Amino acid sequence: MQGEVLAIGSNALKSVQYKIMATALERYLEEYLNYLEIEKNRSPHTRENYEHYLRQFLQFAKVTTPTQITDGVIRNFRLDLARRDLKKVSQSYYVIALRNFLKYLAKRDVKVIAPEKIELPRVPSRQIEVLEPQDLERLLASTKKSKTLRDLRDQAILETFFSTGLRLAELCALERYLDLERGEVTVRGKGDKLRVVFLSDRAKLAIKEYLAKRTDAEPTLFVSLAKNGTRALGPITSRAVQRLMQTRATAAGIGKKIHPHQLRHAFATDLLINGADLRSVQELLGHANIATTQIYTHITNKELKEIHQAFHGRRRKLKN
Repeated sequence: MQGEVLAIGSNALKSVQYKIMATALERYLEEYLNYLEIEKNRSPHTRENYEHYLRQFLQFAKVTTPTQITDGVIRNFRLDLARRDLKKVSQSYYVIALRNFLKYLAKRDVKVIAPEKIELPRVPSRQIEVLEPQDLERLLASTKKSKTLRDLRDQAILETFFSTGLRLAELCALERYLDLERGEVTVRGKGDKLRVVFLSDRAKLAIKEYLAKRTDAEPTLFVSLAKNGTRALGPITSRAVQRLMQTRATAAGIGKKIHPHQLRHAFATDLLINGADLRSVQELLGHANIATTQIYTHITNKELKEIHQAFHGRRRKLKN
């Protein structure tokens, strides 16, 4: 009996010790997330993503102290990620979050595995989907059949996307009171950085017609609507924009999946094809690194093929 009591006491003690250690690691995690948001000025969305990635790791690894985050534990976690059939780029997000967390701990003189030992997975060159010009025009024309508030809103959203190249979250955050005469909009992008984007004449007209139909006092430019399409329910959500775009694409006879970022891609490639320099496109898109903007150059290379066919070897052809 005494032995049983001692065993129970020992197990209870271990449980308490585990909770204390787990709480310590949780505290480090909470401090790191606060550091991201306050000192590194990351957006709440970035904080949420990092918390998701790191809690997934902690749940898998069942570690209670930073020193237990070993090379073997990390390797097993990466193997688990690969077996979940996640894309390489998705797997890299988990690894980047973990490595940055370890860097933060090391900076605070917490004993951890050297973050530099964690290699990032090799991610294939990013490929992007761009709407064909005819599909783009069909999509932009898909809402012009009527003048309901929903149609006018959707038209304004599509034209604004293509005119500005905004990210989805940036578009959803736009405020109602714009200077449409100037056609310039200051947006707060990734890393809380401000940049100016520009509205085309078509976008300005679409927004004017849409706002003229609005009867609510909601300060957000684009709003979610009730089923009857006449009452605003608050700021539009990213998911609602994704749904309306696919609905409009289907109605326009576009037989493939369409997502909002494709209009951002269309904006960038349209600029490059028509002669804009890469640095300017980088600024308009709000890319921190020009290498990110360079992914669009392989798309515009088809224009180079046409130039090559038109001009290469012309003298030889003429002689023949």
